[in-house]
Amino acid sequence: MTITPESLGLVAYAPALTRGDGRPLAIVHGMERTLPGLRLAWTLSNDGQLVPLPQRDEWVAHGRRDGPGIPLVCDGGNSSSRVTLSGWERPAGSSPGRLGLFEVHAEMPSNATGIAAAAAVLEGLGECARAFWGHVSPEGVTVTVAEQFRHPEDEPHLPPRGLPPLKLPWERSAPEIPFHLGWLNYWSAAAARAIGFPDPSRDAELLSRARRTATGGWVVQLTEAPLELDDPAHLDTLKRAYARFPKIGGMEDRG
Repeated sequence: MTITPESLGLVAYAPALTRGDGRPLAIVHGMERTLPGLRLAWTLSNDGQLVPLPQRDEWVAHGRRDGPGIPLVCDGGNSSSRVTLSGWERPAGSSPGRLGLFEVHAEMPSNATGIAAAAAVLEGLGECARAFWGHVSPEGVTVTVAEQFRHPEDEPHLPPRGLPPLKLPWERSAPEIPFHLGWLNYWSAAAARAIGFPDPSRDAELLSRARRTATGGWVVQLTEAPLELDDPAHLDTLKRAYARFPKIGGMEDRG
């Protein structure tokens, strides 16, 4: 999914889908509940034209053409403010512990409505998907994260902006440990335990912008406004968060 500069990208990683799994449709309904006025009743043709879905729920429940997941659904807005949602299987060979995952992607505008609803949308999607972890990030952060991942041929590897290098997902052993940080972070109860959050003596600042989910997980917001890495204060906050959670991205066990 292409993320435009005017959009927020949401990604969540959950256990693989099983036969008759109701999570895809639950995710669609959950996103509609948490983003005011949203109706995901369209898809896009190969040439980018809106196609109405009069039997949307049945269409989603049928799955993708290429296998289980969420076929692309969107609202009826124009391309600059469109909300989209899709999801697919992440192969075992590219996943932590060589276990397949269900990977969910959404895109929503980075306007006042989208920013205000982003935490609730992330929480709702994470809970409906029973995700291990997820995040919401602006386009600039997404691009930088891609440059942080350390590929075998990238030696020596110097990530941008003084940020830490990240191990590739398939080099990790546990799916509940996040690959990286975002502006908003959904951590399941298992993910929070794995990275050691919260520690009241160390996480007062993060806890001031965090909320507990119904299943015992957390939504943690790094900065008040969406992360802007050209802002020195935002960049410093991101660096401190990586230093606080060295397991994220494989920093603790990098070799």
